[in-house]
Amino acid sequence: MTGPRLHRRAFAAGLSLPFLARVADAAVPATRKFVVIVCRGGMDGLSVAPPIGDPDYEGLRGALALGDAALRLDSTFALHPSLPTIHKLAQAGQARIAPAVATPDRARSHFEAQDVLETGAPGVYATTSGWLNRAVSAMGKVEAISVGPTAPLILRGPASTGSWSPGRAVDAEARLPGLLQDLYKDDPLLGPALARGLQTETLARDTGAAMSGAGGMRGQTVPGREAARAMGEALAGFLKAPNGPQLAAVSLDGFDTHANQATLLGVRLASLDALVDGLHAGLGAVWRDTVVLAITEFGRTARVNGTGGTDHGTGSAALIMGGALKAGGIVGDWPTLKRQALFEDRDLYPALDLRALEKGLLAEHLGLDRRALDTLVFPESASVRPLAGLV
Repeated sequence: MTGPRLHRRAFAAGLSLPFLARVADAAVPATRKFVVIVCRGGMDGLSVAPPIGDPDYEGLRGALALGDAALRLDSTFALHPSLPTIHKLAQAGQARIAPAVATPDRARSHFEAQDVLETGAPGVYATTSGWLNRAVSAMGKVEAISVGPTAPLILRGPASTGSWSPGRAVDAEARLPGLLQDLYKDDPLLGPALARGLQTETLARDTGAAMSGAGGMRGQTVPGREAARAMGEALAGFLKAPNGPQLAAVSLDGFDTHANQATLLGVRLASLDALVDGLHAGLGAVWRDTVVLAITEFGRTARVNGTGGTDHGTGSAALIMGGALKAGGIVGDWPTLKRQALFEDRDLYPALDLRALEKGLLAEHLGLDRRALDTLVFPESASVRPLAGLV
C-alpha cells in the first residue's frame, strides 16, 4: 500500500523537494497561512447562507427553503444545516459570509466562469496562469501547495508549487454533466434532450440510493465526511510543518445541482464542513494565523426548477474563515430578493466583486501591495478596491 504522493512543479528550474531550504520572507511572518477552497459546479449561495429573514426568501425557494433547520447567524442570515463546524466558528467570531458575491463573468458557463474564477482576469481566457500562483510570485520566497491529483488552474503558472494527492482520481462523474451541458447549450435539439436526460438520471440514482439507505448517497454521507476531514488534517500537517507552505488550494467537485438539490447539496456541504473541521483541528495554534476562503464560479437561480434543483445563476455566497479573521457581520451588501432586485429577473444580484474580497485578504493577511494586486495578481483591476478590515 503506497502512501500519499507529494509532487513539486517547477516551471522555471529546480527539481528539489518542496519546503526544503526555504528562506523566510521578512515582510510576511511564516506563520500566516492562506487556504482557498474552490467549490466547482456553481454552489448555491442561497442554500449555503440562506437569507431566512428576507421576506421574499420562502416564496422564491419553495421546497428548498430551509426554515427552522437552518443554523442562525443573525436575524437575516443563517447557514445550511450541513455546516455545523463553520457555524461554530461563526459563533466564535472566526467565520463570516459574503452573501452576494460574483466574479466579473456573467455567461453562466462552467468553462468560462471557472476560468475567470481561477485566473482572476477580467474576462475569459485572458491568461493561462492562476491568481494564487501569481500571488506566490508577488510575495517571493514562499511555498504553496495544492491538494488533488492535478493542480487546479488557480495555482498553475510560473511560480514553482507543490502538490499532494490523497490517491483519489478526479471526480469526473461530478464534472461531466456540467461540461456536456455547456458544450450543447446552444443546440436546439441536443441541448434540451441532454438536460432532460441528466435530470432523469440524477433523480433515479438518488431516489434509489435514498430507498436503499446503503451504498448510495445516503450511505456515503458519513464516509465522505471522514475522508474530507482526513484530507483537511493532512493539509494542516503540511501547512504547520517547519518551513511548510503558506498558501494552499483545494478543489471540491459536485456542486452543480440541477435536480434533487436538497439531497445532493447537503452531501457536498457536509464534505466542505468536514474539510474545514480537519483543517481547524489539525492546525492547532497555527489556526489563529490562518484564513480560509471558500469560493465558487457562480451561484444558482433564485427560483427552483421543475426537478427540485436550480439552474446556473450569478450571485453566490463566499465563506471566509480562520482564527486571523476579524469578527463581524456580513461582508459586502445584501441586495435583497425582491423581484426588481434580481439579476435579469432570475438570479441573486452580484453586489460584491469577488476580486475585492480576495484582494483585501491578500493585502491585509499576506502583505501584498496595491500595485501588485492591481496589475500582477488581478490584471486590469485597478478600479476594484480591496475590502478593508477583514483581518
